Amino acid sequence: MLATATAAIAQPQKPTPRIEFEAPESYPEGVVFDKAANVFYVSSARLGTIGKVDKAGKYTELLADKTFKSTYGLKVSADGKKLYACVGDANYSKFSTPDTKKKLARLVVIDVKSGKKLQDVDLSKLVPGEHFPNDIALDDKGNAYVTDSFANAIYKVDANGNATVFSTSELFKTVGVGLNGIVYNPAGYFIAASSGKGCLFKIDAANPKNVAMVKIDQFFPGADGMILNDNNTVTLVQNGGVNKIFKIKSTDNWVTAKPAEATTSEDRFAYPSTATLAGNETWVMNANFSELTEGNNVPSKKFTLQQAVFKPMP
Repeated sequence: MLATATAAIAQPQKPTPRIEFEAPESYPEGVVFDKAANVFYVSSARLGTIGKVDKAGKYTELLADKTFKSTYGLKVSADGKKLYACVGDANYSKFSTPDTKKKLARLVVIDVKSGKKLQDVDLSKLVPGEHFPNDIALDDKGNAYVTDSFANAIYKVDANGNATVFSTSELFKTVGVGLNGIVYNPAGYFIAASSGKGCLFKIDAANPKNVAMVKIDQFFPGADGMILNDNNTVTLVQNGGVNKIFKIKSTDNWVTAKPAEATTSEDRFAYPSTATLAGNETWVMNANFSELTEGNNVPSKKFTLQQAVFKPMP
């Protein structure tokens, strides 16, 4: 005789909200929300274009430049007038050439109203070797800081377009993709993520040789983009098969930290790369790079921004 079932059948979790947009073959990696224009800007690891997506999912090109092989991290200036973009040729570009593959490294500043370039800064000569300009942080003085995932370095570009090496460290060195997401903390330092090491670094803004690994009882291999929520909280995107988004908190100026909230595995992010705040909402770019690494012969036409819904961690 079968026992009578008394427990309620578990209902499938409702998917978190998504904004779907059509941008064939683009494989966007970077995303940033422009609150003044009420649009998202998205980059393209495959085509190098920079586009904008409204909340209804309409995609339009902002800038297409034939010298851009891939575009990655994006940031909008505090006044909302300028868009900063990392331009390189690290991995997935459709237009890669031997002259640019792992050699191209530029920071481009764009006027968001006209879509025209204001600055185009070459970073490739600052450090010898291979290059992958990946993400950007902006400080409160108009300077931009760019992580180079292959050169194990952070560059500084001032408001006039002058580029220098800001920070290098033995701690940054790793196999493959190293430094990735970076944020500026107004308390006087930067927090940078390492994809290869799965950790966070604290870099002193006044003395950038002062680099320390943040002590966390967890590693995040595939750590990618970050958001500074407040001085004590960052949002970290993790791909590499984990495909989750974490909120990490510190109570001692980032000497130590711990993950406090996270998305659930049921949310099914598709190789998430970067994230941005739109009001109180956290939106994540699903880069779908697994399609490219698996050699898919039919590139996607549509991509999604997905809202991250966090739950407290035990």
